[in-house]
Amino acid sequence: MTVSDLAEQKLKLHQFWATIPDNGKGILWTLLGGFLFSCMGLGIKYLGQELDSFQIGFLRAFFGLIVILPFALRKGFGPLKTSVLKLHIVRACVGITGMLSIFYAITNMPLADAVALTFTRPLFLIVLAVLFLGEVVRWRRWAATLVGFCGVLVMMQSSAEIGFASLVALFGAFMVALVSVFLKKLSRTEAPTTMMFYFGIIGSLISFVPASQVWITPSWEQLGILAVAASVGSGANYCMIKAFSVGEATVVSPFDYVRLIFSGILGFIIFGEVPGVWIIVGAVIIVCSSIYILRREAGLKKTTTPSVTPPV
Repeated sequence: MTVSDLAEQKLKLHQFWATIPDNGKGILWTLLGGFLFSCMGLGIKYLGQELDSFQIGFLRAFFGLIVILPFALRKGFGPLKTSVLKLHIVRACVGITGMLSIFYAITNMPLADAVALTFTRPLFLIVLAVLFLGEVVRWRRWAATLVGFCGVLVMMQSSAEIGFASLVALFGAFMVALVSVFLKKLSRTEAPTTMMFYFGIIGSLISFVPASQVWITPSWEQLGILAVAASVGSGANYCMIKAFSVGEATVVSPFDYVRLIFSGILGFIIFGEVPGVWIIVGAVIIVCSSIYILRREAGLKKTTTPSVTPPV
C-alpha cells in the first residue's frame, strides 16, 4: 500500500468519524477506555502472582510520574506552583491508599469480582457529597443507594474465602470516591497536569515505605509488563476524558460498566475464573442502582437549569 493510499484511507476514516453523533463518539471512547482498564487490571493480577501489591502500587505510581513529567514540565516549574499543597498531600494519601487497596483486591480475588466491587464508588460518593460538599439528596437516591449496598452484601456472602479481600475492595472504592471530593475542590484552582504531578511525587514517596518491606527485585519481563500496564492505564484515562468531553454523562457513564464483561472474559481466558451466580446477581444490583442514581441526578440538574441558557 502506497503513502497516497494510506492518506486516502485516513481521510475516509476521518470523514466516517465526523458522521458519528457526539454521544456515539463518547460511547466508543468509553468502550475503548473500559477495555484498556480491564487490560491494566489483567496485568496487575498477573504480576500479583509473584510480586506484592504494595510493590506493584509503588511501581505503578512511579511509572505514572515518569509518564506525566514531560507534560508537567514542558513550560518549566512556574505552572506547578501551588497555594494548596496541604490539599495535594491529603489527596495523594487518600488516592494512593485507594489504589493499593484495589490492587490488593485484584491480586487476591477473581478479576471480575474485584472490578464489580469497585463500582460501588457512586454509592459512597452520594454519602460523601452530603457530608463534605453540602449537597441535598432526596429519598429516591437514598433508596437507590441502599439497594446498591444490598447488592454488595449479596456479592460478599457468596464466598467466605474472599471476605477480607472484598472488604479491602470496598475500602478502596470508598477511598477513590473520597478522592473525587478532593479533586472537585482542587480543580477550582489547579490544572490536571499539576494534580497528576503532585500525586505522582507524593504517592510514590508514600507507597515506597510499605513496598520497601516486601521488595523483590523485579525481572525485566515484570518491569516490561508493568510499564505496559501503566501506559495502558494512562491511555484508558485519556479515553474516559475524551468520552466525557464529547458525550453526555448520562449517556456515556452506563457503558463504563461493560468493564465487568471485559474483565470477566479476560479473567476466564487467562486465569480460568468463572464468576458465581450470586456474584453476577450482586453486580447487576450495584450497576442498576448506580445508573438510576446517575440519571436521577442528571434529571434534577436539568430541572434546576434554565432552558434558555445554552451549554458552554
